[in-house]
Amino acid sequence: MTITNVTRRGLLQAFAATAVAAAPTYSNAFGLLRGAGDIRRVQLYSGRTGEKVNTIYWIEGEYIPEALDEITYFMRDWRTNTTKVIDPRTIDIVSATHRLLDVSEPYMLLSGYRSPQTNNMLRSKSSGVAKNSLHMRGQAADLRLASRSVGQMAKAAAACNAGGVGKYSKSNFVHMDCGDVRHWGS
Repeated sequence: MTITNVTRRGLLQAFAATAVAAAPTYSNAFGLLRGAGDIRRVQLYSGRTGEKVNTIYWIEGEYIPEALDEITYFMRDWRTNTTKVIDPRTIDIVSATHRLLDVSEPYMLLSGYRSPQTNNMLRSKSSGVAKNSLHMRGQAADLRLASRSVGQMAKAAAACNAGGVGKYSKSNFVHMDCGDVRHWGS
């Protein structure tokens, strides 16, 4: 029998591949994630900046501050290059939905944090942008997957029963937030 030196990170990466796939499902995103074992992961890329994030952000019942910082920077307002701490509950919903969709591709992030200036600019161009958007609080994300329809993504996000889910079929994205449970769009 050969014994090899296994680092904690290497062990966690190996465990992540199996724990997430084998996790039981529940009707609430936070219960769902509690059933996911000891690891939570988020995978995103930005078509605007070309950046990617693929990180484990929660291990053994605790968020990893450095990973949350990485996610916050990634989800910054790219127009103004400003950040606001992204609410971990939003990351949990995004992660749980991704797992429910059973995909390996990362989400394309269209919008994470929005500065008030960016939100006002977008409101002037579209009636679909809320004056007091949760994006300005770091509590929302607009996401797209090439391999799943808006309807499939929205249905999975709604199954988490943990926040707002907006379907934007014409623009091909789904809004997910950690605010009150509500659904809108077509």
